[in-house]
Amino acid sequence: MSDQLLLVCVLVAAVGSSPLCGAAGFNAAQATAVTAAAQTSNQDGVKITVEPRGFPRAKAWDFAITLETHTRRLDDDLVSGTTLLADGKPYRPLRWEGSPPGGHHRKGILSFGVVIPPPQAVELQIRRPGEAGPRVFRWQRGP
Repeated sequence: MSDQLLLVCVLVAAVGSSPLCGAAGFNAAQATAVTAAAQTSNQDGVKITVEPRGFPRAKAWDFAITLETHTRRLDDDLVSGTTLLADGKPYRPLRWEGSPPGGHHRKGILSFGVVIPPPQAVELQIRRPGEAGPRVFRWQRGP
């Protein structure tokens, strides 16, 4: 199954079935184990990697986030500095479970409530102190 078809089937599994997904051997039980592709933003000496986890059937929408730098302390407050846009509607994080502010390397999970119905597009915006605009990470349902 192609990656694009797999992502479509994951999103379809949240709202019903699809003959295309069934014919490809995909079922709703597999949806919980699938993750969308990780994305990376590298600017101003700070690398941020974001990987969605457990979409769309998880009890919470989790994003594994890694921040790395060799030039400054990572004092970001990821709960107050991050917004999830689901089809343009903003959602605030529920919690951050991971490394505390400080240091040059941070890892953790940023959790949001489940968005119902599943959106066509998801965008995670991370605002960092001293940067002109947010870092933007986007995922979209296939055709």
